[in-house]
Amino acid sequence: MVTNVSAPAEHSSGLRGVLPIVIAALLWGTTGTAAHFLPDDVSPLATGAATMAIGGVLLFAVSAGGALAALRDRRSIGWLLLGALGVFVYPLAFYSSMHLAGVAVGTVVSLGAAPVFAAVLEFLVDRRRVTLRWAVATTVAVVGVVLLATGGSAGTDAAASVWGVVLGIIAALSYALYTFASERAIGAGHSSRSVMGALFGVGAVLLAPVLLVTGGPLVQSGSSIAITGYLALGPMFVAYLLFGAGLRWVRSSSATVITLIEPAVATVLAVVIVGERFDLMGWLGLALVALGILLLVLPGRRPTALDAPRL
Repeated sequence: MVTNVSAPAEHSSGLRGVLPIVIAALLWGTTGTAAHFLPDDVSPLATGAATMAIGGVLLFAVSAGGALAALRDRRSIGWLLLGALGVFVYPLAFYSSMHLAGVAVGTVVSLGAAPVFAAVLEFLVDRRRVTLRWAVATTVAVVGVVLLATGGSAGTDAAASVWGVVLGIIAALSYALYTFASERAIGAGHSSRSVMGALFGVGAVLLAPVLLVTGGPLVQSGSSIAITGYLALGPMFVAYLLFGAGLRWVRSSSATVITLIEPAVATVLAVVIVGERFDLMGWLGLALVALGILLLVLPGRRPTALDAPRL
């Protein structure tokens, strides 16, 4: 049976689901600017592998018992392994996208396409059709991210920018994949913390070889150690705990729209701190991203029994 999805009043309870995801997205919005100040000999692959691997170990450590239980559960193990594949691909594609196309454009593309992929996954797996409200909010926000991308950083090599956009699309698909898989594992009866620990713990194991091969320059200066530590603790460890908590109340397709705050924050920081430049269309894109998120999170109809938490 086809059911409606993504109406915020059906799958969230006020700020209980939205606020943790918003805070997580704000933290994620700082990643590109922080990574920009790493030494030149630190590759984006090393940055992505270190951030997710270290953060993943921490997430597993604070929820080891529940994470292991989730991994032993036949109802959730398949989703967790599929999501871990997304966790493996995402940071490698995401940081490489920012390296090639610029902080703002890489972030915008990586996050801007994610809601579309999330909705496709929900339709293919659960036969859920999106609501008109979600479609309008997503369309407005995606138009915004397109405008942001077309107003990209001045001086970026055209060929590198194209490859950066391609990698951003790959990052968007992998992000939608592990978000959807997380939601499904939580729906199987596991706590959000247990699911995050299992998902990113397995992802950390997959990323460990990449870190061993590329991570040498990360430990050769105090600044690179400090920046990597921030990326692992803030935008990774704390942010994903918050994100998992939000997924108790918010569908993955809606969560990926809310996290479009991230490219907006990344763009502002890229302009103010990194020095990237954007035209009027880029700033119009920021406004449209904000409008799309506002359309999604504004109060809708009265809550029903579907508003009960997933745990």
